[in-house]
Amino acid sequence: QVQLVESGGGLVQAGGSLRLSCAASGRTFSTNPMAWFRQAPGKEREFVAAINWNGGSTDYADSVKGRFNISRGNVKNTVYLQMNSLKPEDTAEYYCAARSQHHSIGYHYSEYIYWGQGTQVTVSS
Repeated sequence: QVQLVESGGGLVQAGGSLRLSCAASGRTFSTNPMAWFRQAPGKEREFVAAINWNGGSTDYADSVKGRFNISRGNVKNTVYLQMNSLKPEDTAEYYCAARSQHHSIGYHYSEYIYWGQGTQVTVSS
């Protein structure tokens, strides 16, 4: 059974940092693009960051560029999202996702087929 499990969310003050982790199990994702999305109450799930299969290509939403960094772990099947200079508008449920093998980075949630259960990030002002 394929599973993506996020961790690392929590409550942080504006300007602070958090590091989200995504651990995959059930199969290898070494050839899959991986991404982070987020969803705030009443809003559509939005793209945050993505990384290609070998970590050589990354992309970010304009709202997080320069503050967030996505990376693949040395341990296979792990993806991280380092979030710095957090703002109250970053408050949301954050989801890890994987796209089908041998695809390029995708920017819409419909392009991803594996999802974690989410981890809550709350940034206080």
